[in-house]
Amino acid sequence: MLARSEALSLATVQGEELAALLATASEVRDRHKGRTVTFSPKLFIPLTNLCRDFCGYCTFRKAPGEPGARTMTVDEVLQVVLQGRRLGCAEVLFSLGDRPEAIYPEMRDFLEQLGLRRTLDYLYDACKIVLEETGLLPHSNPGLMGKKDLARLREVNVSLGLMLESISERLTLPSGPHFDAPDKKPALRLKTIEEAGKLRIPFTTGILVGIGENWQERIDSLLAIGELNRRYGHIQEVIVQNFRAKPEIPMRAHPEPFAEEMLKAIALARLILGGEMNIQAPPNLTPEGYPLYLHAGINDWGGVSPLTPDYINPEAPWPALAILSRKTAEAGFVLKPRLAVYPEFIFQGEKFIPASLFPYVERLCGGDGLLKPESSPAPAISPLAEAQQRA
Repeated sequence: MLARSEALSLATVQGEELAALLATASEVRDRHKGRTVTFSPKLFIPLTNLCRDFCGYCTFRKAPGEPGARTMTVDEVLQVVLQGRRLGCAEVLFSLGDRPEAIYPEMRDFLEQLGLRRTLDYLYDACKIVLEETGLLPHSNPGLMGKKDLARLREVNVSLGLMLESISERLTLPSGPHFDAPDKKPALRLKTIEEAGKLRIPFTTGILVGIGENWQERIDSLLAIGELNRRYGHIQEVIVQNFRAKPEIPMRAHPEPFAEEMLKAIALARLILGGEMNIQAPPNLTPEGYPLYLHAGINDWGGVSPLTPDYINPEAPWPALAILSRKTAEAGFVLKPRLAVYPEFIFQGEKFIPASLFPYVERLCGGDGLLKPESSPAPAISPLAEAQQRA
């Protein structure tokens, strides 16, 4: 594992030294993960895009009455999930805003009609219905969660997630991207990740690169994630995600991170977190250059959907699976689909997966802990990808 002082020194390298850093990170990945790169064939379900946070880079969140504001009904969720099951999807990613009922009476009214008080209660019900009626595996990213919420959602999710984004308190100050976002306080997010560890929940987290943080803050964020994983062993993957500027966000003039920054951040994540960690970078956010990430130490592309767009970054379509598979192969790797929970957690049985969820996992899981071939999506260009590419 890389020490903080070493990481800070490596953050300044360029040229041949940077090439050596990438080569070292790749060698560590190869030694532990081999030449297999995974992805999750998923469905992206934006259960509600109402949110009480106002982050400077977000286009997902809406207020009631804004164009595009929406809370899905369970019937709408099931309609999408059943379509995705026919296409070979295995993961149902639920994404939603943080505690919209805290500031929007419209959300409170919606929940009251269902006999509920909180959006997290609605999420639980939606996950339970999807699991029981479709057999696909929910993975939820609902923002901050307390111990009781995590324990309850664990009953209907094979894994959960919360992006740390950054450990920097500086980003919460006036003019920072997290100033008007009470749920983005680093201490609160670290607390959620730690509580998930105590409950032995397979967990996804990560950093957001390019929102105003410096290299010291990036490294400290990765070190904080690594420390929690050393304590609890529950972090199944770490995402290294790049900021994307969009015309409708407050940070529309903020520069995006250079390719070199992303490669360096990925390599440092690999060396700080070690060869056993699953390191992921989203291919759709770097459409021209994502194969380079394979040479910086990643072993996973994250969720890629043949049906639903990336609602967080709707301007960035997923690469077609046929293209993703070809580019992965050209870099010397084999692309394989996985579940919403990684093999190393599946093989530990009930330590990380509740007994009630195991039949659902076993139905989709092959002997290698990845998605069974007969359940896998064909690596073809989906209708969604075709339409996006024509546009």
